[in-house]
Amino acid sequence: MATVDVTADNFNEIITDNEFVIVDFWAPWCGPCKGFAPVYEKLSEKYPDLVFAKVNTENQQQLAGEFQIRSIPTLMIFREQIILFSQPGTLHGSQLEQVIEQSKGLDMEEVKKDIEKQQPEEAGQQ
Repeated sequence: MATVDVTADNFNEIITDNEFVIVDFWAPWCGPCKGFAPVYEKLSEKYPDLVFAKVNTENQQQLAGEFQIRSIPTLMIFREQIILFSQPGTLHGSQLEQVIEQSKGLDMEEVKKDIEKQQPEEAGQQ
């Protein structure tokens, strides 16, 4: 599957309608982003069952702001609408593959339980 361009208009739909989405926040003037693009595209072909999304932070400043993108490229992995991974900077293809495989291997019921445990603690800290 080729990469999908994401905007504020279709972001929620893409995240909600797909179990596993990898998002690349990038900009056309960013050298590292340009260097990473072929790696990202190649992996999108290797993992046709996953959605590889791209957010142009120049055109989608509101979306970049919502996710507090301070450095580009930034990669995020969403699984069942939960952010499992968020990291600025580029990754080599093998590094990204490793992160994808680790994310695919997670027991999402356990992840959800961990999130539920943390929420009461965070509420008590406020």
